[in-house]
Amino acid sequence: LLIEDDTQLAHWLARLLRAQDFVVDQVADGDAADRLLRQGRYDVVLLDLNLPLLSGKGVLRRLRARQDGVAVIVLTATASLDQKVACLEMGADDYLVKPIELRELVARIHALVRRQMPARANDIRCGDLHYDLRTRQFHLAGAALPLPPGERTLLETLILHAGQAVSRQALQDSLYGLDEEASADAIDLYLHRLRKRLEAGSATIITLRGVGWLLRLREES
Repeated sequence: LLIEDDTQLAHWLARLLRAQDFVVDQVADGDAADRLLRQGRYDVVLLDLNLPLLSGKGVLRRLRARQDGVAVIVLTATASLDQKVACLEMGADDYLVKPIELRELVARIHALVRRQMPARANDIRCGDLHYDLRTRQFHLAGAALPLPPGERTLLETLILHAGQAVSRQALQDSLYGLDEEASADAIDLYLHRLRKRLEAGSATIITLRGVGWLLRLREES
């Protein structure tokens, strides 16, 4: 979730992050951001401090007051040490001063995503299916597994939650932003193709009727 009221900067950041295969929701004021954060789940929040209606610090305080542990990177033009310390003490996970270097921002986002995983590793595995978080590439039984963007995003979502059920809504959220029309048919097609691609390995995707889908070892299913 990108919370930034500078229209030009927000458009630039969102475009570049989407080019890096992130799904980006974008809002320009603190109240709208607070509503989205109450309604849904995000992996990372990019938070400007000087926002209309509700300040960035207000958004952060409300997040932590309701014990929402979503990772937050503060993006601000103010390099004040006192403000940086205040934001970190309020519960921010990172603090970047504008102008922002995209490569550094992407690296920090990846680092925060890794912290949310039990192993905190770059290499995530489910049997002989390996995923490298740094390159977003999969390997199956030691060989590269090239995937089209939609299939890769879906398999990425499943392997990041390996052993846990992932709902249709969660898969849709991983593929589509707020301003994009979600396609249930596309998800079913991607899942069908992924099952075919994984047939030669030890990991498989099973359907939990009425719940969602689960990536696990074939022998366990």
